[in-house]
Amino acid sequence: MKFGLFYEHQLPRPWGPDSEHQLLKDALEQVELADKLGMDCVWEVEHHFLEEYSHSSAPEVFLAAASQRTNRIRLGHGIVQIPFNFNHPARVVERVNTLDLVSDGRVEFGTGESSSEAELGGFLIPRDEKRDQWLEAFDVITRMFVEEPFAGYKGRWFEMPVRNVVPKSLQKPHPPLWVACSRRETIQLAAEKGIGALSFSFIEPEEAKQWVDGYYDTIQSEKCVAGGFAVNANLACVMPMMVHPSEEEAIERGIDGGHFFGYSLLHHYAFGQHHPGITNIWEEFQEKRSLFGFDRDIASQTGENLAAQMVQQGTGSLRGAIGTPDQVRDLIRRYEAGGVDQLVFVLQAGPNKHEHIMESIELFCREVMPEFHEREERREKEKL
Repeated sequence: MKFGLFYEHQLPRPWGPDSEHQLLKDALEQVELADKLGMDCVWEVEHHFLEEYSHSSAPEVFLAAASQRTNRIRLGHGIVQIPFNFNHPARVVERVNTLDLVSDGRVEFGTGESSSEAELGGFLIPRDEKRDQWLEAFDVITRMFVEEPFAGYKGRWFEMPVRNVVPKSLQKPHPPLWVACSRRETIQLAAEKGIGALSFSFIEPEEAKQWVDGYYDTIQSEKCVAGGFAVNANLACVMPMMVHPSEEEAIERGIDGGHFFGYSLLHHYAFGQHHPGITNIWEEFQEKRSLFGFDRDIASQTGENLAAQMVQQGTGSLRGAIGTPDQVRDLIRRYEAGGVDQLVFVLQAGPNKHEHIMESIELFCREVMPEFHEREERREKEKL
């Protein structure tokens, strides 16, 4: 199994004049440490206008900086929003290829379409057209990676004459392709296109096995018609993480961050009444968290086996990989048994402190990760 870090660049209010500057500096230090200790990938998303939840509107800039402070860790440029008002396909390919060159061929490239009203409305993208725009943009972008010159295109939303899109990526035919998935239907679509599935559903290991089985059944069948020019058979799950020798301390350090990550996501994507520059999501979270599956007391049960959701009297609350090394190792073994290829951990979330994140990365890499890396080469050979 492989392991990664995931960044939204979360910044709950209140903000100081140096808050965003320090946030990015801290994140670069975290990525540098993860690289030195052998983690496999760092992912950074593209979002716009989602204050407090994600201050990550130019991930290619952050990842370029990270590429110069690291040597081996893969750079997950994903997901990139590709409906046309977000990004012109040629500009996407130019940025991805340049990042691949300056990083010596370490890019993983993920795409998505977003579903937040702040983003879709801000870029004037009709909600009922975003999936079809993603499909059209994906086809255009994958062609631009390999065609010399790009032969041109005229579709429903996009038109471009013959041009040679340069530079070309170091990895051939292009960096590995992924798509963001929040539902099982999107994972099925990923399998049909032969691309990696990056899941944000906080699913239990046993449910993940069902998703993995369906994904690989499709990717090994005639239903899989590669959307790019190479198949990338991988399924990754995202979850909160904080590791400490004391379970109580791990919870104290990580549960509010993990819960704010989930709550602020729902605020922007589901139930929030957001007023730009005015709404204080952190205050709202503290008042309403237990109503939406983020009850601190339920999630803080100690001495239990870890799960994506801890349950008490029928009520669930997000937990994930927040616990001792033994607890986290046990949870990961269950995901490994289910066939998950990669776990991607959210540590930089909510009020989580930089020094605690650094300590957690180091403890995880030294005490938990090695046994899974030892089995990784065999798993890669066996899965296809």
